[in-house]
Amino acid sequence: MSGAFDTLRGQLSEAAAAFADGPGALEGILLGIVDDVDRAVREPLEIFPVCHHSPASAVAMARRLREKQPKVVYLELCEDLAPLLTELRNCRLPVAVQAFASEVDGFPADWSPLSVVAPITEASAEYQAIAYALDTPGVELVLVDRSADHVFQWDRPETPAAEPAEEEAALHGDAVGVEIGDLRPRFAELEEHLLHHGKVRHWSEWWHQYVELPLGDTDHDSYRQVMFLIGSLFRRLAPGDPHRVRVDEDRERYMWTRMREHLAASGTDPADCLYVCGAFHAASRVAEFGVAGSDGFTISPRSASTWQYGLIPSSNAAIEAQFGLAAGSVSIAATEWAKNLKRTKVKPFQLDGQTGAKRKKPAALPAPVAATTPADQLSGFLRRPPVLDGLDEAELLGWCVEIVRAARRNGYLASTADAIAVFETSILLAGMRDRARPTPYDFQDAAVTCIEKDVVPGRRDVRRLVEIMMGGDRIGQVGYEALPPLARDVHDRLAPLNLKLDQRGVRRALLDIAGQPELALCSDVLWMLRYLMPQGAARPIMGQRRLGERPIQESWDLALGTHQRALIELGYEGVSIEQVLEQRLRRKAYHPQATAASVLEAVEDALRYLRSARLAGELGVRALEVLSTERTVDGAPEVLRRVRGLLAHYRTSEPVLPQWIEAFVKAGYAHYCTLLPTAFTDEDAGVGQVAAMLGFLFSMESLALSLGCDRTQLELAITQSHPQEPSKVALLWAAQVQLGRLSRAELRSRCDELLANPLVLNAYPRYLSGFVHALEPAPALADFVVEAVSNAFARLPDPVLLPWLPTLITTLRARGAELLPLLIREAGRLFPGRLAALDEWVPPWLAPEPVAAQPRRATQGLALLAVHPATCDALAGLLGCDGGWAAAAPAGVALLGRYPDTALAVTEVLAGV
Repeated sequence: MSGAFDTLRGQLSEAAAAFADGPGALEGILLGIVDDVDRAVREPLEIFPVCHHSPASAVAMARRLREKQPKVVYLELCEDLAPLLTELRNCRLPVAVQAFASEVDGFPADWSPLSVVAPITEASAEYQAIAYALDTPGVELVLVDRSADHVFQWDRPETPAAEPAEEEAALHGDAVGVEIGDLRPRFAELEEHLLHHGKVRHWSEWWHQYVELPLGDTDHDSYRQVMFLIGSLFRRLAPGDPHRVRVDEDRERYMWTRMREHLAASGTDPADCLYVCGAFHAASRVAEFGVAGSDGFTISPRSASTWQYGLIPSSNAAIEAQFGLAAGSVSIAATEWAKNLKRTKVKPFQLDGQTGAKRKKPAALPAPVAATTPADQLSGFLRRPPVLDGLDEAELLGWCVEIVRAARRNGYLASTADAIAVFETSILLAGMRDRARPTPYDFQDAAVTCIEKDVVPGRRDVRRLVEIMMGGDRIGQVGYEALPPLARDVHDRLAPLNLKLDQRGVRRALLDIAGQPELALCSDVLWMLRYLMPQGAARPIMGQRRLGERPIQESWDLALGTHQRALIELGYEGVSIEQVLEQRLRRKAYHPQATAASVLEAVEDALRYLRSARLAGELGVRALEVLSTERTVDGAPEVLRRVRGLLAHYRTSEPVLPQWIEAFVKAGYAHYCTLLPTAFTDEDAGVGQVAAMLGFLFSMESLALSLGCDRTQLELAITQSHPQEPSKVALLWAAQVQLGRLSRAELRSRCDELLANPLVLNAYPRYLSGFVHALEPAPALADFVVEAVSNAFARLPDPVLLPWLPTLITTLRARGAELLPLLIREAGRLFPGRLAALDEWVPPWLAPEPVAAQPRRATQGLALLAVHPATCDALAGLLGCDGGWAAAAPAGVALLGRYPDTALAVTEVLAGV
């Protein structure tokens, strides 16, 4: 046995001496490769080397399984994925077996979530091994590679790449991919050399031309030895990255240790076993190699992370994107697999009941072939000239006709002349690349050259059309029975919609909830899916979900089949979408970077989607805790908006306010009073944030005072505030007016002084911006803001006014929903309604007031009180006067006479009544 490859060793030694001018490193590499092949061939436990998604490997695997009929199949795949393989019957390939961990323990928190996927296609050697083992009685399938947890223990996850352009290429998300047989040179110069001299563009085309086609018709021994040779070559020429080498060798030690443990425990004869692994790992030089290897490797324990397992849909494009393969290579491999089966007459293995596959009668296995002594097949194979397949004109003509037809459907002005040009160009390109028969890659290049002229008229270019024609981007699907409980529950609860939600594409759902009240449950599910799943999975066309509202009619675009991976991964987080949503909301509220505004948003979501007062109360208490720790006012506008919405909801739907929101208002009143003086002077605090603080204090004041707060806190905070920035100064003046410390006449006088001072004129627009923001805490000042803006337009010079207009527009646009209605209503009340009246119109704030106006108004007020004695009695009671109308009227008259301003105010109030 040791001399089986002596002839090859002598030939390679002579070649090394001739090419390298004497023995040296080249001879050591070449002879080392032969030693690796010899060692792997002589191993009692048969090693079957494969390359991922290789049709030649799949055909050789199917043929060898029927010949050898092993009792145990050892497979290079994460050992903790084994329970999922039986669920492949309920799926349409390609799919990916996934291990997922959202809660990590033992890894850095920023790695979460951890995800490992192993895609499986029908034209792959691993699927042939799985189908044989699962459907053949008495055969055991053992996965021997490191667990998903060890994948992250040994390899630090890389930074996720940019999201692929096509949606199908993102089916695996940011998961770490593992496959059997990652066979590609790790030496960049070697790959570049092979591509250059092979006259190909990328590695997938080189492999197809120089490995797939020659190995498609070889015998078993030749196939194994060639794959051992390639694996050893790439391994010995790989760069000496210590971490990469250590991980590769540890994986091999792991797998051989697991196999020896299983052999010892089961007592199986190694001759009845088959070890399926990548060719890179088959040519291993570790001491643990083989059934007689050493047992010194210690397998580290798994971390405490909680792993979930399931199947997710995959696609040819997703596999190509994740493993760096050329676009269309997996589709071409599937086409080559079908051609190989037809040419070699090999019967493939297929899981019984496989979804989406053609039903075939299970063929009886022939008697196993007796093992023979492997001989040197490499010497003859390497000296054999390449077999040049003749031109298959019928196949090439069919390709040309189909691509022209597809191009026409996609907007190209293709004709019969283009089909002829593609035919001749394909033959020309193949000849230039030393091929007698054009490959699909030659045909693709020819089609792009002859059909795609200047622009792409449709959604797909010619290269993509060729990929579709060659087999397309086949997309897998996980069957209902293989879905996690959450996903099955979602499909069951959406069954009243009568839609095929498992199919890819968009489905329109119309919900007449008023006519069919049972559809309200479907609406609840759809809104939760919209919150939990990626954009586009559940998109509302008509309808919205607000606090306290009940839907009447809704319209949805659903693409749950397209986003099946996201739905499956939700199943790893819980058994129902309500549970997952509750966990998400809690995680959001208790996040280290959570703010009071974000926690209040979680409270709203708990009420909108779950209608859970219990969860809302728990998160509300958390919002109070977060608010007490905040030392900035950046989130004040959002806090104000959300607290107002929650108060409005509770006041209309609950008999009493929840305790948490009362505590929040009380604590927020004291909190913002404390921060107010600092915020007025802090340059990092904008005028919008300060206005929101004042809005909270003034709008929540009545509730806060009823809960035991002291108004003196606010008065002291205003007194201690000394802003310098003009907009904040104006905001402080508005607050003083709201508190009654500054009259409107004094405020108007201050504005007039600013307009009359040339030194302050350039800063006046900033004062106006403050007044505009002051509408948040003091909406009663809307008429004064209209007056101030009107005076600015009338008196400011153009060099000052025009640069300020964009700032005014952007302010009103950002706060338009709250501020514009106030300003528009006041402007409509103050300005004339007709254009003709504008010339004679005098602004109310500029109109001269008659001297006797105040006494006359007071008299009118007294007359009005006499007409409404009940109102007068109520007013007298408020003023502290005892008795009815007869006793209170003289006292009221005397009192109003001493305070004419009060009389005018009372008159205006009563006039409004």
